[in-house]
Parts: sequence; C-alpha cells; structure tokens
Amino acid sequence: MRMTGPLVVTRPPDRVADDRPQRNKALVLDAMTSLFQRRDAASVERLYAPAYIQHNPGIPQGRDALKALVANLSRDVYYAPGLMVAEGNFVAIHGRIRGWADVPQVVVDLFRIEGGKLAEHWDVLQNDVPATATIGGASMFDPDEGSRQP
Repeated sequence: MRMTGPLVVTRPPDRVADDRPQRNKALVLDAMTSLFQRRDAASVERLYAPAYIQHNPGIPQGRDALKALVANLSRDVYYAPGLMVAEGNFVAIHGRIRGWADVPQVVVDLFRIEGGKLAEHWDVLQNDVPATATIGGASMFDPDEGSRQP
C-alpha cells in the first residue's frame, strides 16, 4: 500500500512533547540550591520574575524581600532536594530543610514558571519525624529519592 497526496492534520495531538518540564525542574533545582545551599542572594534577579508572588504568609512579597531573607540566612540553614514533579508551567519539589526551624522540616514547594523565571511560590512544611518514630516505619524524606526519577 502506498499513500499519495497531502497529509492533513485534523486535530492537535493529545499531548505536546517538549522539554519544558525538564527545563522547569532544572530552574527550580537551581533556585533552591542557589538560595538555600549557597546563600546566593544575587541569583534572585536571574531566577525570579520581577512580579514574583510569595504565598508563604511568613515571607514578605517580592524579589527584594527574598534577597534580604537569603542574605540574612543563618549558616545552619541547608536545603536537601529530593523528588521533583513537573507538569506544564508547574514544578513541585520535595525536600528537607534544616536550620529554618528548631527541628529539621520536610517541605513540598510548588512553583509556577512564567517566561523562564519563577513567578509564584507555595509551600507546605512539617517537622521531620525519624522513620523509627512513625507508625509505618517509613522515612518522611530520603535524600536519594531524587535520583530515582526518570
């Protein structure tokens, strides 16, 4: 069988395949490690949108407030990234942060990306509990979980 004539697309594909999720995950990882490992306040200009929106009620709005927060971080603050999930313009990252509160905390940060920069942020934090103290015996955070992603 041989086809002849023009090929006509009658509907868009069910899913667009592009590298946006990978690029967005790399952006979020760069932001989290720049700010909460290297304490690089200058990276805020490069990584965050000018009209950045912060939904954490304990952190003031805007890039200037974020730069000030990072510049004044204790040397005890350290973020360990884990599993990341990306869909469209959103990235969620699971991690552990120590030095932010009295005890280490496990956090899920959700970012909206616009124009290649972080435009909006939400987070949920809870105190880390050792696996031996949990009912199911499972750890709340495994530092190797990010390496098990496709």
